Amino acid sequence: MSENTLDILDDLVKRAKALGADAADAVAVDATSKGVSWRDGKLEDVDGSEGADIGLRVFFGQKQAMTSTSDRSASSLSSLVKRTVEMAQAVPEDPYCGLAPEEKLFKGSLQDLELFDATDVSADTLAEIAAQAEEAARSVEGVTNSDGAGASAGSWAISLATSHGFSGHYKGSSFSASISAVAGEGTAMERDYDFTSARHFTDLACASDVGRLAGEKAVKRLGATKLPSGQIPIVFDPRVANGLIGHLTGAISGPAIARGTSFLQDGLHQQIFNSGITIIDDPFMKRGLKSKQFDGEGVSVGSMKLIDNGMLTTWTLNSASAKQLGMETTGHASRGTSSPPGIGLSNLYIQAGDISPAEMIKDIKDGFYVTELIGMGVNGVTGDYSRGASGFRIQNGELTTPVNEVTIASNLKEMFKNMTAASDLTFKYGVNSPTLRVDGMMVAGT
Repeated sequence: MSENTLDILDDLVKRAKALGADAADAVAVDATSKGVSWRDGKLEDVDGSEGADIGLRVFFGQKQAMTSTSDRSASSLSSLVKRTVEMAQAVPEDPYCGLAPEEKLFKGSLQDLELFDATDVSADTLAEIAAQAEEAARSVEGVTNSDGAGASAGSWAISLATSHGFSGHYKGSSFSASISAVAGEGTAMERDYDFTSARHFTDLACASDVGRLAGEKAVKRLGATKLPSGQIPIVFDPRVANGLIGHLTGAISGPAIARGTSFLQDGLHQQIFNSGITIIDDPFMKRGLKSKQFDGEGVSVGSMKLIDNGMLTTWTLNSASAKQLGMETTGHASRGTSSPPGIGLSNLYIQAGDISPAEMIKDIKDGFYVTELIGMGVNGVTGDYSRGASGFRIQNGELTTPVNEVTIASNLKEMFKNMTAASDLTFKYGVNSPTLRVDGMMVAGT
């Protein structure tokens, strides 16, 4: 991606206006990636991809249409403009469509968020990383096999231009490595995994450490049994606790509220968590996996407490859902090249609490520490929650025997109110959480 991409987008917008459009915007997403997979001590696959997509959105009054292309030739772009203009004149009206309010647009200089690392990692280097991860996993006593290791590297760039004066672009990179280890044999086999991902290549965790941790996790799961059914405290490991934030963000998105399909429909400015929970959306985190400079409509973004000491402070809105609800956009528009803006958040996390995970579980006589969740049994309209789970039994304040093939259930409203956060927050994912405890959940086991 270069300045030339913005020139192309500006030209598309001007051509659409010249053909009578009231407004228009254009977006480009340029991406490259390469990756390898490694299994049983040998290279299994090498793949690579390049994409250079452009999307044009055109407005005639309250009508809009959007089309996209990956062909940047002059004839293709001319056809794109003509086709989009014709479609926009023919579609039904949408009273909520339109560009973002001009006063909300990002103006000024981009921050140095250190999102891009120009390191060119070869396929051979990626293969070495994957091989190290698998070798380390298989060297753990009790590990009998590997489901394979992988490593990847990529970069991307986003460019956006609008007919009411916004023009901007930024770029980023990503690197990752992962491994899935198998312990035991036959019907007693157990699997577990670990991975590392980062914006900068030097920030990746050591591949051998990743492999060793995956192997150790798999071995610890051997000999798993079920829990007795009943109502007990549930403690969520950080790698699954972040999924609970995902259920929140779906429930507070503007389109869900506008449709009336959220279990938190009446929750705005209400205490929906206990007072010890604060959830932050921070787009300006340096080297953050989901950092961004502006949203998908060119609107300014900023750090925001979605939950402040347990209280829901805002819906997450793009321009269309803000119009529908009689509110203002919150800078949460996400964008692709082939559809109008949706809702997207940035680096989301639950603020760390005051107690360690060990202190959190020390008073639990019988409970369940969850390390893996299975299935999608969550109702976004009612908040009913039911997931398959595995992990470890908690007895007298200690993790004891491994557990699998059980179901945990409750309602998200009750779970949020009965949630406590530990102090072990780390930033490993795009959405991060410390260990979480939720009292009063049901377990269906034996």
